[in-house]
Amino acid sequence: MALAINIRSDNDSAGEIVRLWHQVAVFEAEPSMRALGYRPHFTFAIYDSPAAHEQAACDAMLAASSGERQLRIRFKRIRWFEASPLVLWAEPEANESLARIHGIISAAIDPAHCRPHYRPGAWTPHCTLGTAIADERRDDAMDFAHAFDRNIEVLFDVVDCVAFPPVRIIAERKLPL
Repeated sequence: MALAINIRSDNDSAGEIVRLWHQVAVFEAEPSMRALGYRPHFTFAIYDSPAAHEQAACDAMLAASSGERQLRIRFKRIRWFEASPLVLWAEPEANESLARIHGIISAAIDPAHCRPHYRPGAWTPHCTLGTAIADERRDDAMDFAHAFDRNIEVLFDVVDCVAFPPVRIIAERKLPL
């Protein structure tokens, strides 16, 4: 079982990302994001190591969110991670708070215990839209990403620490306005 530290959207503005999940799901054999049973989010860190236990992850989440307010994030582009299967994600506009929270978490728990893509210098802030793009739909999915011309805003209002799979919230903190 893995542990993750996230910021999620628990309000109506999340509907914009959920609509994108539905659009991206047509490129997947099974809708990957709906299957999570979890809200639109950014993941700051994922730990598989027993050295990063639940209490340490919860403490890091609390430390990183201390003094933080809800984050209004704007998305203007859809990007992808080259992999098999292809992963589509919404790219946030630059946001100092996301980087600051990630940095505090990385300072609290040795990044050597974190999955490589979430370590300092490798982490890309992203809001995942689909993780299982079928190889035969790859070109269609990339065309969809290139054609995206909307400007959406989502309010991220809860930080949490979760265990998965399946997603189980261990601790959470609602951020003030």
